[in-house]
Amino acid sequence: MPASAAIDLSVALGRLRLPNPVLVASGTFGYAREMAPFVDLTRLGGILPKTVTRQPRQGNAPWRTIETPAGMLNSIGLDNDGIEAFAANHLPYLATVGCPIIVSIAGRDEAEFVEMSALLGEQPGVAAIELNISCPNVSGGVDFGTNAPMCESLVRACRAATTTPILAKLTPNVTSVAEIAKGAEAGGADAISLINTCQGMAIDWRRRRPLLGNVIGGLSGPAIKPIALRCVYQVAQAVKTPLVGIGGIATIDDVMEFLVAGASAVQLGTVNFYNPTAATTVLDALPGALAELGAGCVADVAGTLQLPPRA
Repeated sequence: MPASAAIDLSVALGRLRLPNPVLVASGTFGYAREMAPFVDLTRLGGILPKTVTRQPRQGNAPWRTIETPAGMLNSIGLDNDGIEAFAANHLPYLATVGCPIIVSIAGRDEAEFVEMSALLGEQPGVAAIELNISCPNVSGGVDFGTNAPMCESLVRACRAATTTPILAKLTPNVTSVAEIAKGAEAGGADAISLINTCQGMAIDWRRRRPLLGNVIGGLSGPAIKPIALRCVYQVAQAVKTPLVGIGGIATIDDVMEFLVAGASAVQLGTVNFYNPTAATTVLDALPGALAELGAGCVADVAGTLQLPPRA
């Protein structure tokens, strides 16, 4: 069994090389500046800042977040100042934090996605671009993530617009996530991120009104982990593109489950709101967990789930 100190934590997601597989998810880490007092950013495998759009967005009406028994509902609506403000005000700082920056973008149509991909590809400090084609909180937010041909076309167009690695973030709110993943792979995605939030809602029955201003929001946190694991496993059987697991990840056991299911890397999301140091805690435990399985690197574990024999 290899000593944990000798284990190689680096991972390759297509053309994207990361120092380790522990990233923080978009929408849960701000623009990193807010987290710097609590987390050694240089240790992270990557940071995904809050999703940016072509034009500024005010987001949805309040309430925007609701705590649930096993997670949270959010209906932020991609509130941001637009890509030009992001490039001018946030990207210069992000480029100095000492770990890969993967910029999450969302567009109203294919042309906006392509334009933003081309713009970001010219910016220093951008290691990769994640196409958020799975946000359930905006009109048209999941169109490209629920139609395999549209997903393929979008990924291909963005891939042609920049040499920067492209990740496609998929929604679980489909009949077959594996079919959408095949579209992302055919379009040339360097990696596939899954999953985004599951659609849900909360109700004040005494007032007979929804609690979220947008009525329906996205459920995240421990409640969706079984769904996310299922999606990662199913997609790993359908494509050869590297996968990034997302959904309810908070502990080293969660991370290892996603790796064994077929992910090559993971993103921690909701946990950042109540435990900002979760990512580094997990990273501290990762070498020992890999060593326990006799692995010398992350790739030795990814996709090694052993199924029971069929009767």
